[in-house]
Amino acid sequence: MDTTAINFMPKLFIKNMVCKRCIIAVEHELQKLDLKASHIELGEVTLQENPNLLQKANLEKALSKIGFELIDDRKSRIIEKIKNTIIVLVHQQNNHAKLNLSDLLSEELHQDYSYLSNLFSEIEGITIEKYFIAQKIERVKELLVYDELSLSEIANLLNYSSVAYLSNQFKKTTGLTPSHFKQVKTNKRKPLDEV
Repeated sequence: MDTTAINFMPKLFIKNMVCKRCIIAVEHELQKLDLKASHIELGEVTLQENPNLLQKANLEKALSKIGFELIDDRKSRIIEKIKNTIIVLVHQQNNHAKLNLSDLLSEELHQDYSYLSNLFSEIEGITIEKYFIAQKIERVKELLVYDELSLSEIANLLNYSSVAYLSNQFKKTTGLTPSHFKQVKTNKRKPLDEV
């Protein structure tokens, strides 16, 4: 008997899942449709059994209403996995590890980095590095708004080599210095799925 067929669980790939609340929202929609998930993470759901066509159509509709989208093609799944890996690194793990982004992405996606980089640039219109910087700047904005850490602590937390480098990158990206951004106190942050 072939046990791989028995152990196979269908996966769904979902665009725009960028935080823990997204996981909860998707889990809620699955429960409403009586679809049982064995595992949910950013951008990916493993179901206990294949949904029928009606269930899948209803899930697509329900997800669309709350800003998510089922992804069917391979390239889109790769792009979403790249984005989710970077978001987790910057916003949840605070980029603590002194690691090379290209090595991390190659390891996580089991693909050559040059392929990932070219694909990302082709589909998204920006480089992975620029996307990574944009996510880091959004995290800096968040931390500045919270006003719990000094700029030096923020630079250290996000692995900037210096406060000056962080400040220069922040100004280049936002047009404001971090201190001016803090003074303005207007919420100029973007939702993560719009970065």
